Amino acid sequence: MSIGATVGEEEPSEELPEDVSEESEETTEESEETTEESEETVEESEDAEDASESALPINDDSPAINHDMISYVNSLQTTWTAGVNNRFRGAAISHIKGLCGVLPGGPKLPENRALKYVSKMVDIPDAFDSREQWGDICPSTKDVRDQGACGSCWAFGAVEAMTDRICIASKGAQQPYLAAEDLVSCTFSRILLFLFVVCDSDAFFFRTGCIFTCGQGCQGGYPSAAWDYWNTVGIVTGGDYGSKQGCYPYQVPACDHHVVGKLPPCGDIQNTPKCTKTCQNNATFSQDKHFGSSSYSVPSDVSSIQTEIMTNGPVEAAFTVYEDFVSYKSGVYQHVSGQELGGHAIKILGWGTDNGTDYWWVANSWNADWGDSGFFKIRRGTDECGIEDGVVAGAPKL
Repeated sequence: MSIGATVGEEEPSEELPEDVSEESEETTEESEETTEESEETVEESEDAEDASESALPINDDSPAINHDMISYVNSLQTTWTAGVNNRFRGAAISHIKGLCGVLPGGPKLPENRALKYVSKMVDIPDAFDSREQWGDICPSTKDVRDQGACGSCWAFGAVEAMTDRICIASKGAQQPYLAAEDLVSCTFSRILLFLFVVCDSDAFFFRTGCIFTCGQGCQGGYPSAAWDYWNTVGIVTGGDYGSKQGCYPYQVPACDHHVVGKLPPCGDIQNTPKCTKTCQNNATFSQDKHFGSSSYSVPSDVSSIQTEIMTNGPVEAAFTVYEDFVSYKSGVYQHVSGQELGGHAIKILGWGTDNGTDYWWVANSWNADWGDSGFFKIRRGTDECGIEDGVVAGAPKL
């Protein structure tokens, strides 16, 4: 109604121009879009808040199994599924950190640069699994070992791959089961024995580098040095704890943290067992030694790693473990939540693609009560958690 209009008098209607009407409608639509964007921002903010809550600062006494983190990971619906692994039911974060036994730094092996050229000339399949390729003649390719309550992953990743490679190179004729215990206990004792004897002998260090740099037994070690030790000192045979297999079986019991199970509960990370250099199968320690003829690092490009595996067998690699990895159950792992716990060594045995995501097939050493019956897949081609950046391997002396 206009100021001068009389009550009861009909005021003539004024029609808005078409362009003004269209502008009004556009403004309304923009307002609705802004509201939707605002709601999405709130949702994203809530998701970010959930993520931050799942990655709150932790201490060593925090539970290894974080149910909030498991729920968060699964809510993202990425490439993998999280869940409760019996291996760590009731364990603390300190235990996981103790198992991650790859020490920072360490010696460097020469790079096998020829792989970069060879990989361009070979036909690399879309999928490859050492268990399928050689499993019938080399059953060790299917094994999942157990490092127990000891930070000996660096030794396990090495002897697992070495064991496979001896069998593969000999076409199944030689199947020694190399002892992780030799690397864990006897390289540690050599450090103490020769600490003052060879400290000024650079040439001696170069020839037997592991004497000073293999590591600290159950408190961690260097994958590259384990392969050098294979070449220079040799490794005896030995099966799992209590197996009576080979010369020098593993001295740390396999374990689980859950109360009801086939294995005893895990305790604190153990001290390194004493090296006895005595075979339980009546062989002599020196005669039971198996040697490598070469050891080297593998270039970090995917095709070089693939070529090395499909030609010579599984390799050892190291990567960074985060909290969420502890709860891996299936799918292709990629880090999405949680803090860094340490460096861990494993055996890469193949590759493939799962629902469009490229992955590496990996054997862990946390027994079959963890992950996908002891194995896991991890994203390939992106150096996920550094998995492609520290691959080492070698050839056996048959």
